[in-house]
Amino acid sequence: MVFKQLLPIIELRGDEMAKILICDDERDIVNALKIYLSQEDYIIYEAFNGVEALEILVQEHIDLVLLDVMMPVMDGLEAMMHIRKTTTIPIILLTAKGEDTDKILGLNVGADDYITKPFNPMEVIARVKSQLRRYTQFNQGYVETSHILKVGGLELNDETKSVSMDGKQVRCTPTEFDILKFLMEHPNRVFSPKHIYEHVWKDHSYGAEGTVAVHIRHLREKLEINPSEPRYFKVVWGQGYKIEGELKHESE
Repeated sequence: MVFKQLLPIIELRGDEMAKILICDDERDIVNALKIYLSQEDYIIYEAFNGVEALEILVQEHIDLVLLDVMMPVMDGLEAMMHIRKTTTIPIILLTAKGEDTDKILGLNVGADDYITKPFNPMEVIARVKSQLRRYTQFNQGYVETSHILKVGGLELNDETKSVSMDGKQVRCTPTEFDILKFLMEHPNRVFSPKHIYEHVWKDHSYGAEGTVAVHIRHLREKLEINPSEPRYFKVVWGQGYKIEGELKHESE
């Protein structure tokens, strides 16, 4: 099945209401999420399978997607693979309690985070706000200190939000960028998955070690010549992760 190119990314300004697409085949869940998020003044779009979600993404500039896994016609994982071919907008996976396989598969395919059913309304709102904040800062070039971080051939430009390895540009999602930046700012220091999650997601980890592990693996696959023998992304078993090397700062 072939789909049209999704609309190009449009930067979300601070004075604009974010557009959120909720995709789940259970209408009660869609309605409940719509109630929660409408109270935060978000503009809500609804879809009940993956095909409908992709059609909306072609027509509208969506800022975030809440995506169920198990749906008719086209499931969430297949829809997400289509989405990730053209855009890095935040995707939060909706998973059933205890379905750890769905969570890991979803993160592998390209989800930024997940929420487990049944939902806690405050958790839904907090996770949506966190993802939108990160994505907005990423696209608007938000930067606290204008400089370039370099560790060996790995370079991160915090103003242009770009990453390169040995001079070659590498496309990273906002979540991957934030994890990479955090580790590069503290080279050779080991951080636990819990610490990384709470710093990047600005939320309690609640056993989210697997989420961090998947994103780290994605970064390795994108940036390391041999991911199984990494030069930069090191695992300290039982403790956490670190970027190994000497950090250099460069002002633009």
